[in-house]
Amino acid sequence: MVHTRLIAVFMCVMAATVSAQRGGGAPSPAPQTPQASAPIDLTGYWVSIVNEDWRWRMVTPPKGDFASVPMSPEGRKVAEAWDVSKDGSCLAFGAAGVMRQPTRLHVTWENDTTLKIETDNGQQTRRLVFNKSTAPPAAKSLQGFSLAEWERPAQAGRGGGGGAAPAAAPAGPRFGNLKVVTTQLSGGWLRRNGVPYSEDTTMTEFFDRFPAPDGAEWLVVTTLVNDPKYLAQEFVTSTHFRREANNAKWDPAPCKPI
Repeated sequence: MVHTRLIAVFMCVMAATVSAQRGGGAPSPAPQTPQASAPIDLTGYWVSIVNEDWRWRMVTPPKGDFASVPMSPEGRKVAEAWDVSKDGSCLAFGAAGVMRQPTRLHVTWENDTTLKIETDNGQQTRRLVFNKSTAPPAAKSLQGFSLAEWERPAQAGRGGGGGAAPAAAPAGPRFGNLKVVTTQLSGGWLRRNGVPYSEDTTMTEFFDRFPAPDGAEWLVVTTLVNDPKYLAQEFVTSTHFRREANNAKWDPAPCKPI
């Protein structure tokens, strides 16, 4: 009798172990939303600090000034047809150009899975969608469709291999960056003087936030524009923003309708 009961207990223990290994034990915690799991906080007000390409960003370049943009012959032809009367057009404030404008950003979470970026210069609104199952809209637009994801650096001591599982690390600061890929663009200008990008463009951005020794907070947006129609090669820029304490200098101004 004792032998039979020991066998029964052993079988129960083995069944419980297999069940736990197969996910039949305690339920796993629900995954955090993109907002809750954000490794960096991008919300708030930011002002662009123009420390690169000043002459092409702070003022409208003269017609034909395309320096540093790797345009294809077709792109150059389109740019040379630009007319100064079109300066200020919303074509210069599409997704591939608006972040290069001297502007302020207001970044908020529209919901748990959508980060919203508003600009005061040109009054544009970008939505960065974290839900990968979201279908892009059929119609192309000035801001296109932006799919976002958090990227985190690999953590030391988390590699594979045998042995006992490491003890849980103490809570600390979270590090990482935001990657955004934008498609479904209707085309626009990379610069205010008509340097074009086409509706075939794919744009990839990396958003990084970091503190400075003086206590300031900086946002750096690295942008890679790929356009097989109007660019001869990838166009890469790095755009800098500094965090502002509040909206005291927020001054929305619309662009000219297309």
